[in-house]
Amino acid sequence: MTHSPSHKRRGHSIEVVDAKVAVDLATAQTYSENVFLFVPNLIGYARVLLAGLSLHFMSYHPKYCTLAYVVSCLLDAVDGQAARALGQTSKFGAVLDMVTDRCTTSCLLCYLASAYPDYAILFQFLIALDFSSHYMHMYSSLVTGARSHKLVTSDVSRILWLYYNDSRTLFLVCAGNELFYVSLYLMKWTTQPIGLPSVLPATLPFDLAGLTYSQALAAASLPICVLKNVINLVQLWKASKILVGVDLAERANARKEQEARGR
Repeated sequence: MTHSPSHKRRGHSIEVVDAKVAVDLATAQTYSENVFLFVPNLIGYARVLLAGLSLHFMSYHPKYCTLAYVVSCLLDAVDGQAARALGQTSKFGAVLDMVTDRCTTSCLLCYLASAYPDYAILFQFLIALDFSSHYMHMYSSLVTGARSHKLVTSDVSRILWLYYNDSRTLFLVCAGNELFYVSLYLMKWTTQPIGLPSVLPATLPFDLAGLTYSQALAAASLPICVLKNVINLVQLWKASKILVGVDLAERANARKEQEARGR
């Protein structure tokens, strides 16, 4: 049996709610079930405050900045666990989580662009890639009726399926990516070497004896950062193909309807 271009797989699909009805429901919600006050969303607000605090200290107090930034990032793993444990998963919480991630990372990258002006264009590219890939992925999930942007099947993209459907992989990749950016930030503030013995040939342009902790962390986490941005590229490309596929299906349906009216 062959399927027409308009054939849709509606697994894990969402029901469409009128915008005015949704606004009225949100306005009339009670304290007994107020989505704004769900525990994971309260954790999300704390993440926003900590991110703002880290930005405040970013230009003059690296210890406070790093502490606030790292705690904000670590809470990203806690809110999801709380949502599932308490039965308080929500679309608002999922979007709040993603927006906080994107804005927090982008603000740090903006600082790095000013701290490393020779690489400003690279940091600008990473910001653009991060925002565009996640926005297009979220939108493609919505137009195909998915309940969550993390519900990616292996036949759509095995890379994204491995990334989103294994919580350990998701955490390690995201944490390693942030660790690289934080290490670059700390490299502008730390000069104390670890004290490793100088065992490399003198002809090399670097020496282990002068290696700092932040440089060592940056070197260790660089491959994870590269992997994360490769995943972002895959996500952007797959989302683009999904949106184009939806366009083609809708255009085919429109032609069929036009032909049916012309008979």
